[in-house]
Amino acid sequence: MRETTPLKKDRGRATTTPPPRPQAAKTVPKAKTTPPPPALQQPALEAGSAPGLDKRTAERLRRGQIAIEARIDLHGHSQAEAHRALTAFIIGAAEAGRRCVLVITGKGAAGAGVIRTAVPAWLNGAELRPKILAFRPAQPRDGGTGALYVLLKRKRAG
Repeated sequence: MRETTPLKKDRGRATTTPPPRPQAAKTVPKAKTTPPPPALQQPALEAGSAPGLDKRTAERLRRGQIAIEARIDLHGHSQAEAHRALTAFIIGAAEAGRRCVLVITGKGAAGAGVIRTAVPAWLNGAELRPKILAFRPAQPRDGGTGALYVLLKRKRAG
């Protein structure tokens, strides 16, 4: 009751003064991290999966029926050299408007070559992934499991 004040005759209602608020410790706002816009996020590709690719094109890629317009052989390269060569090759092929390229990795010792296992991760990297629609192991006539067909996105005008 001590916190109440008497009624003012002109207003007709009681007023109370709220108790003083304890001051909260000042907090430093956290740095805002914003994820990239959804349009820039692309699902990671796996050999043989082709999200967003029509069935007919996916089947033609699997069978090796899409014309190979360029090829690169990464045999004899160190891992760093192979990564640089592959990046330059894919970017150049995409800029030239090529559609399907062959990346020959080799099988490596006991089928577990360093370059062969690294290439799918490189193709999913931030620099190359926006240029690639799908990739999958090649047919035996083109190198079998020691090579990959890489289907590039069409070059858009504008």
